[in-house]
Amino acid sequence: MEHLAGGTDSSNNANELEVTNSQLISGLPDDISLFCLARVPRKYHSVLKCVSKRWRDLVCSEEWHSYRQKHKLAETWIYALCRDRFKEISCYVLDPTSSRRCWKLLQELPPHLSKRKGMGFEVLGKKLFLLGGCGWSEGATNEVYAFDACLNSWIEAAPLSTARCYFACEVLDEKIYAIGGLGSNSSDPHSWDTYDPCINSWKSHKDSNIVPEIEDSVVMDGKIYIRCGTSPVTSHVYAVVYDPSNGTWQHADEEMVSGWRGPAVVVDGVLYVLDQSSGTRLMMWQKEKRLWMPVGKLSPLLTRPPCQLVAVGKSIFVVGKGLSTVVVDVRDVGNMGKVMVGSSIPKLISSDDDVISCKCLAI
Repeated sequence: MEHLAGGTDSSNNANELEVTNSQLISGLPDDISLFCLARVPRKYHSVLKCVSKRWRDLVCSEEWHSYRQKHKLAETWIYALCRDRFKEISCYVLDPTSSRRCWKLLQELPPHLSKRKGMGFEVLGKKLFLLGGCGWSEGATNEVYAFDACLNSWIEAAPLSTARCYFACEVLDEKIYAIGGLGSNSSDPHSWDTYDPCINSWKSHKDSNIVPEIEDSVVMDGKIYIRCGTSPVTSHVYAVVYDPSNGTWQHADEEMVSGWRGPAVVVDGVLYVLDQSSGTRLMMWQKEKRLWMPVGKLSPLLTRPPCQLVAVGKSIFVVGKGLSTVVVDVRDVGNMGKVMVGSSIPKLISSDDDVISCKCLAI
């Protein structure tokens, strides 16, 4: 009997050890452990992944991403797609909340993408997507690659329905839209593809209002706006807008489009455009008054056009050559027309890259 009792004790001890080893934090229920771990700042997530396989799996999981999003713990980092003087592309990342803000080179891109041009660059969930593109020795492609910001690795993703190059790319209602551009046949410029992550596939659509000469795009008021090429004869800016409620493209408001002559970004439903025709001047579209208002001029000592815009909260990041960055807080736009300095992030000393596109990804 003593032998049996000893065997039972050993079995219980083994079970207790197994439970302890399977717990995220010994002695705590997993929901409490998640409550604690999810509040660790994003810059330390790579350290968390080194503690154990269980912690690594958690930090890389959809559960982790969803929990931080749901409880407003997610932190937004900025990703910039760049091209250097050798025509090779690279991707950099910036933590805007860091006390020592600086751009850092992201993990190397898949090698065969390094010379590709006209790719789409978009964020959905915790993944960064590189879509389509073309090269001097290859036509438009339908290839898609995704960078998982939690796993810190690139994987090949579901291909586009249509091969595309130099096209618009936006996210609306948790779907990626790849719009217009140059494709593999004459009808492709008048089409768009949508990616649904729930079924991991693309669906193709067509509309004659979509044209291939796309210069910029933005999502505003639950709609996608596409700015097309400017007529060399009349200097007229042509734009179309997609309304998901009826699934069609229509001509955009001409008065709004008239001032859309540079990179654009939307902050709290308000459209801002960076006019780079003479210096760098930030403009704001006032929907109620139906006119463009100057927010202010940016210091020529800090901006290095051509620039791209991206917004985090109430701040607009103006990112120029070499990743020189000016941050403008638009909560107070009362000093209209004056020179704005804002805070700044110096250019990379060893870089004079052109910035192709900037996107935000929150985890």
